[in-house]
Amino acid sequence: MRAPRAQIRSRSSSLSDSSTRTPGPGAVTAVIALSGVVVSLMQTLVVPIIPQLPHLLNAEPSDASWVITATLLAAAVVTPISGRLGDMFGKRKILIASLVALVAGSVVCALTDSLIPVITGRVLQGLATGVIPVGISILRDELPAARVGGAVSLVSATLGVGGAIGLPVAAAIVQYADWHVLFWLAAGLGLVCLALVVFLLPESPNQAPGRFDTPGAIGLAAGLVCLLLPVTKGGDWGWTSATTLGLFAGGAVILALWAVYETRVSQPLVDLRVTVRRPVLFTNLASVLVGFAMYAMSLTLPQLLQSPEATGYGLGQSTLAAGLALAPGGLVMMALSPVSARITARHGARTALLIGVAVIGTGYGAGLFLMSQVWQIVITSMIVSAGVGIAYAAMPALIMGAVPVTETASANGVNALMRSIGTSTSSAVMAAILANMTMRLGPVEVPAENGFRMTYVVAMLATAVGLLLTLAIPRIQRSTAEQDAGTAPARPRAVTGHH
Repeated sequence: MRAPRAQIRSRSSSLSDSSTRTPGPGAVTAVIALSGVVVSLMQTLVVPIIPQLPHLLNAEPSDASWVITATLLAAAVVTPISGRLGDMFGKRKILIASLVALVAGSVVCALTDSLIPVITGRVLQGLATGVIPVGISILRDELPAARVGGAVSLVSATLGVGGAIGLPVAAAIVQYADWHVLFWLAAGLGLVCLALVVFLLPESPNQAPGRFDTPGAIGLAAGLVCLLLPVTKGGDWGWTSATTLGLFAGGAVILALWAVYETRVSQPLVDLRVTVRRPVLFTNLASVLVGFAMYAMSLTLPQLLQSPEATGYGLGQSTLAAGLALAPGGLVMMALSPVSARITARHGARTALLIGVAVIGTGYGAGLFLMSQVWQIVITSMIVSAGVGIAYAAMPALIMGAVPVTETASANGVNALMRSIGTSTSSAVMAAILANMTMRLGPVEVPAENGFRMTYVVAMLATAVGLLLTLAIPRIQRSTAEQDAGTAPARPRAVTGHH
C-alpha cells in the first residue's frame, strides 16, 4: 500500500508560525541564492591548498586527500536525505540545520592543524549541500507562479557561481594570509546566511508528514559510500585492487537491495515510482553527464594555466592569477540564468537543457584550438560556463514539472545527487587521464599537452551522450499559466476548510 495522501497546509494556517516573516519574492530569492553561493564555495575552498595539505596537516598525501573526499561523500549522501526531511518536517528547518552544520564544520577546521578534526569539519561542511535543492523547493512553494522560473534559474546557477568565485578568493587568502582564514571566512558567511534564513524566510506551507525511512537512509548512504569511495580514491588504491573492485561490487549489491526495499515500504525515502518516470529518469541521467562536463573544466583549466612555460604549452600562471582567469565564468553563469528562464518559459525546460548541453560541448570543442594564451582559456571557460548556467537552471524546472508538489525537495535532492555523481566521476577520470598522459620536465613528470586535449575530448563525448539523453525526455504540454511561470504545474491551492 502506498503512502497516505500528503497533507497540504494552508498559508493561513502557517501564519501563526511566520507572521513576523513576510518578505517579498525578491528577498526570499536573494536569501536562498546567497546561501547557495556560500554552500557551493565549500567545494573549491581548499583547492588552492591541496598541494600543501600534507605539510599543513602533517599527513601522508593519500591521507590528506580525505579533506576533499570527505566533503564529496557527505554531500552526495545528504542531498536526497535532506530533501526528504524538508518535505516531511519543513524546508526552512532543514535550511537552518544545514547552515548550522556549515558554520560548525568551518569553526572546527579553523581551530586545528590536525588531519582528523579537519576531515570532521569538512564532513560537516559537506552536509550543508542540501541547502540548494531544498531552497529551490521553497521557491516553488513561496513565490508567485510568474516569478518561480527566474528564481529557480538564479539559485540553480549558484552551484557553479560559488565555485568559480571562490577559487580566486581562496587563492588570494592563501597567498596573503594564514590558511585558517579560509575557514573563518566560511564560518562568517555561514552565520550571515543563517541569520537571514532565521529572520526572513517563512516556513513552507507544503509538507508531507509521515514516518522517516531510516532503513532506506542507511541503505542509500552505505550504497553511495561504497560506490563513490572507490571512484574518488581508486587512483591511490589502484583501479584493479581488491579494495576498489570489492567496494564497487558491494555498492552495486547494496543499492540493488535498497531499490527493492524502497518499492515495498509504504513511505520510502525516495519514491522510485516517481523517479523512474521518463521525464525524471532522463533528466537525472542527463544531469550526471552535465555534472561530469562541468567539473572537467574546474579540474583541467587551472592546471593548464599553472603548468610551467618550459613545457612548451603551459602558461605559467600563479594560483591567484589562474583563479582570476576563471572567475568570469562564474559571472557568466549568473548572467545567463534569466536567459535560461526565458527559454524555459517560451520553449520549455527540455529545450533549455538541450541548448545548455550543446553550448558546453561547443566550449570544449573551441577549447581544443584555444590553449596558447590566457585570454583563450578565459574564452573557453566562459563558453562552457554559459552552457552550464543554462543547463543547471533548466534541470529543476524539468524535475518539478514531473513530481507532486509535496515531493519537490526530495526530487531535487536526488537530482543534485546525480550531479554529484557526475562531478565525482569526472574528478577520477580527468585525474587518471592527466596522470597517465605525461611528459618529463627535468626530474618530474607533468601532464602532457595531449593529456589536456584528451580531457576536452572526453568532456565533449559526455555532452554528446547528455544530448541524446535530453532528447529522450518527453515534451510536456503546458498551460499558459505554466509557461508564464517558466516551470511546470503550478502548486495546488491550499485547503482552507471552507467550501
